[in-house]
Amino acid sequence: MRRLSWFNTVSLTLGFAFLYIPMLILIIYSFNAGKLVTVWSGFSTKWYGELFQNEAFLDAAWVTVKVAVMSSTLATILGTMAAYVMVRGGKFYGRTLFSGMIYAPLVMPEVITGLSLLLLFISIGLDRGTTTIVLAHTTFSMCYVSVVVSSRLVTFDRSLEEAALDLGCAPFDAFRLVTLPIIAPAVISGWLLAFTLSLDDLVIASFTSGPSSTTLPIKIFSAVRLGVSPEINALSTIMIGIVAIGVITTSLMSKRAITRRQRDEQDAI
Repeated sequence: MRRLSWFNTVSLTLGFAFLYIPMLILIIYSFNAGKLVTVWSGFSTKWYGELFQNEAFLDAAWVTVKVAVMSSTLATILGTMAAYVMVRGGKFYGRTLFSGMIYAPLVMPEVITGLSLLLLFISIGLDRGTTTIVLAHTTFSMCYVSVVVSSRLVTFDRSLEEAALDLGCAPFDAFRLVTLPIIAPAVISGWLLAFTLSLDDLVIASFTSGPSSTTLPIKIFSAVRLGVSPEINALSTIMIGIVAIGVITTSLMSKRAITRRQRDEQDAI
């Protein structure tokens, strides 16, 4: 195994320190007893208790989770369909335009996307609220799902699908019973990516949200403008913990699936 040089080691250490030391400081000061977030006054968990009594943050968190689940599910369904058409659709009229429209949100500034969606919703008379945020998040996250799923479909062995068709499966049954289980890790990865993008979005949600549908990033941004409070540190710590648990769980599931697949291949040999 090739060892890392001192330059690579130092660069890697500095990079990880730049990314994770601020998070570590935030987590430490979320247990600070005092209101000042830069002066340590003793260990306490009272800010977590006050956070769970703050109805404004709880309502914003519920709206954020609800929007993220709905938008990521819609984005996964539409993105998977779009990826299947691009990879398996062959040549059809308007293919270049279709591909360009799918990939456009990847490079489009979020301000432009949010403003254009706001003008669309106003022109059709759709009141801003949870529905408009879901539609907006589905629009920009669908392209990420398409990229992830299409990369898996490109390397997919079509002989398995053709064998199912030769054995009498209908095209939809072949997709449901053969193709979808094989590309399921890519579909799940796309859903998780869309879910994360929805949780993190601030700019587009600012344009498409209404008075009764404030998301958590908007609420945090509005609160930080008046000064960082220990409750925000506690909320950020909880979010970091949830993300860490999700990443670890997904990694363990993926590792287990790879190990099971390798074992099945060895048994087949």
